Amino acid sequence: MNRIDFSPYRRTMVGFDRLFDMIENQARANPGDKYPPFNIERRSEDAYRITLAVAGFKPGDIDITAQANLLIVKGNKPEETAQGEYLHVGIAQRGFERRFELADYVRVENADLADGLLVIDLVREVPEAMKPKKIAVGGNRFAVVESDRNEDTAAA
Repeated sequence: MNRIDFSPYRRTMVGFDRLFDMIENQARANPGDKYPPFNIERRSEDAYRITLAVAGFKPGDIDITAQANLLIVKGNKPEETAQGEYLHVGIAQRGFERRFELADYVRVENADLADGLLVIDLVREVPEAMKPKKIAVGGNRFAVVESDRNEDTAAA
């Protein structure tokens, strides 16, 4: 089994433990299970789309769960009684579970099933407090300190 050693990176990259853990967990996951096939598409800077080929599944057969940084898509077909005898079964009828690790602030916006394709739209919404800000070097430091002193003086 191929194993990637991230220890040199873990020593020099602070705060990326979750990323390395995710990569190692993906490597341990069952690599042989490729059902159902899927596409991941970047539609814009902050919009993504996951499309799964789920032929034969109805909306009631599919369960989509969004947790913190994890999207789980499960499909379970109820047992059906066949009207005739199958000579060849080429359309997969088995249940499935697909897990997708989501980045921070990514949420599911919409899910739709049409023509055998399950389409899940995702949007990244970074809170205003987390967006990059310009910091003035030595800009208003004195004014902030003075206003704090004025508040302390007024309170006394």
